[in-house]
Amino acid sequence: MTFNQLKTFIQKGLFLAIIAGIITTSMTSCKDSTETEEASIIGKANLKLESDLMTPEVLWSFGRLGDVQVSPDEQTILYGVSYYSKELNKSNRELFTLKLDGGSPQQITKTSGGEYNAIWSVDGSKIYFLASAENGMQIFSMNPDGTGKSQISDIPNGVTNIKVAPNGNQILFTSEIKVVENVHDMNPDLPLADAKIYDDLMYRHWDVWEDGYYSHIFIADLVNGKVVNAKDIMEGEPFDSPLMPFGGIEQITWSPDSKTIAYTCKKLTGKEYTISTNSDIYIYNVESGETTNFTEGMPGYDWTPLYSPDGTKMAWLSMKRAGFEADKERLFVVDLTTGEKVNFSEKFDYSPSSLEWSEDGNFIYCVVGINATFQVYKINIETKEFKQITEGLHDYHSVAIAGDQLVGTKVSMVKPAEIYAINAKTGEETELSFENKHILDQLAMPTIEKRIVKTTDGKDMPTWVIKPPHFDANKKYPTLLYCEGGPQSPLSQFWSYRWNFSIMASNDYVVVAPNRRGVLTLGQEWTDQISKDNAGQAMKDLLSAIDDVKKEPYVDEEKLGAVGASFGAFSVFWLAGNHEKRFKTFIAHDGVFNSEMEFMTTDESFFDIWEKGGAPWEKDNQVAMKSYAGSADRFIKNWDTPILVIHGGRDYRIPYTQGMAAFNSARLRDIKARFLYFPEENHWVLQPQNGILWQRTFFDWLDQHLKE
Repeated sequence: MTFNQLKTFIQKGLFLAIIAGIITTSMTSCKDSTETEEASIIGKANLKLESDLMTPEVLWSFGRLGDVQVSPDEQTILYGVSYYSKELNKSNRELFTLKLDGGSPQQITKTSGGEYNAIWSVDGSKIYFLASAENGMQIFSMNPDGTGKSQISDIPNGVTNIKVAPNGNQILFTSEIKVVENVHDMNPDLPLADAKIYDDLMYRHWDVWEDGYYSHIFIADLVNGKVVNAKDIMEGEPFDSPLMPFGGIEQITWSPDSKTIAYTCKKLTGKEYTISTNSDIYIYNVESGETTNFTEGMPGYDWTPLYSPDGTKMAWLSMKRAGFEADKERLFVVDLTTGEKVNFSEKFDYSPSSLEWSEDGNFIYCVVGINATFQVYKINIETKEFKQITEGLHDYHSVAIAGDQLVGTKVSMVKPAEIYAINAKTGEETELSFENKHILDQLAMPTIEKRIVKTTDGKDMPTWVIKPPHFDANKKYPTLLYCEGGPQSPLSQFWSYRWNFSIMASNDYVVVAPNRRGVLTLGQEWTDQISKDNAGQAMKDLLSAIDDVKKEPYVDEEKLGAVGASFGAFSVFWLAGNHEKRFKTFIAHDGVFNSEMEFMTTDESFFDIWEKGGAPWEKDNQVAMKSYAGSADRFIKNWDTPILVIHGGRDYRIPYTQGMAAFNSARLRDIKARFLYFPEENHWVLQPQNGILWQRTFFDWLDQHLKE
């Protein structure tokens, strides 16, 4: 399942950088010589392509750009790019700077270990970043030109996030701290015992088992260029900040006077944690050491606090409904002198993210998902008006202020992330980074059409139709129905390294991607209509889309397939038993097959409690019983079509036994099927060779059943 908080962090460009760091750190070893290290450095892929069509190898050759930081003098951009190697099966991340007034990017690091979470010092004279050291990831500093690199921290368990105080004399960071004893602590005479013991829920989350360690916030002094006197401001608390597994430094912030820290935390454990979305904003007083719950009584997610430049106000995002992770993200602003909290989103039906105060405190800039795209907006603090700045078929992931202009990272279905300057008044955009131009210039890319499909209940549903490069209107193409995950996630102009529409179309498939009921960016009412009705109108919407587009003369109606991941894979499993001979093949990745068993084995129970309306044993709960009656396994007797099932062994959101059950059921019914299993992957596929194998298997299966 794709969760709403994950969407936010992916948009900010933080998630891929963090994952790249994990992969690189876990696979990088010490080198015996400078020459050996130089040879092992993974850098930019200077490809000379023999074809203008994208392949899996080309897809994994793109530089993955993100985490843009504007210098204090607003003249220079700092950012990172992750590069992947198929041969070494790992990644490396390097840091770059780029002048806003033009010029070429300057690479300021070149190591085999990677550099992450880079930020500017308050005066711009130094860059702080994380890199691998003897005790895990540590804080380093260097000059803006990359010289003078020096390790400035030695934290026993390593560092995961950093933010310098506005006074320049302090720094906060996060680190994993053991708070709860594990089985070996309680049985020191059994060091080789391979077991885990738990007494409550939330014993595993996303792709890790609970081990007694929690992400805590530390504050420390910067003295003579070193991090000293570190203090855990959450000492002894069995809670994480930022929220796990996707939270980043945007969930923690300093006040302008450096006297307080506002942070996001969900201070619950066990059963209470797994059935709740109630995170809060906490305020820590640096001088007194006291912590207060600033959003107590607000039952949904509260997160991403951000002080105004003068420190008189604070903005944050808040969901109203408890237990619903895809509720509208409301923008709240509090006057810290009076305590008055104001909901700026009363008359605005969309969710902002990536908040940024203007220097005068009169506006907040942000990114908003609207009509299957993500655009840059400006919010007037006095009038509460949301004004759209950018337009077009694209997704902005982030926005930052750089003098009289804005800077953002932008993607589309045909282009990975690049940095753009944006005129704040006109919305005019200028590309700055050109990280992947050398590859894109050699490729013929698909064409994207946005069309409106009428649903069975008379609604207008935006639907993307992606046509192959060198499209020939006189030719008939095999066509794929893409089923979006979530179920509440955006089907926007995203660029993915797995579910990539450009590579699908480059393999000579037309792709139909409908914004069925439940997707984000089309207003909260549209999003809400999938809850308690997972197998209802949303499934009708998917069929409406393919039935509409298959009438086009370029679609081969006899060669249709349906593909999807997470809730998209549930959709595929459900369609396999209800498609009435429309499709010739299916592909389902990490999907729910048996909803009752998934309810009892998933990690975050609040999701299914909300979506299904209750537990499967609540036989008198008509809403819940209707939900479970729509479980995909209820229709296995109707399956008659070849299916490829893919699953990750470390997917604890939707355990891999769901994929096994679907595959086993298909084969027991003598239906042609294939099971692609990745023991060490989670809800995604992150290793380069696994990713390429995924693509090869995906298209091999489709070609067998839709082309041969």
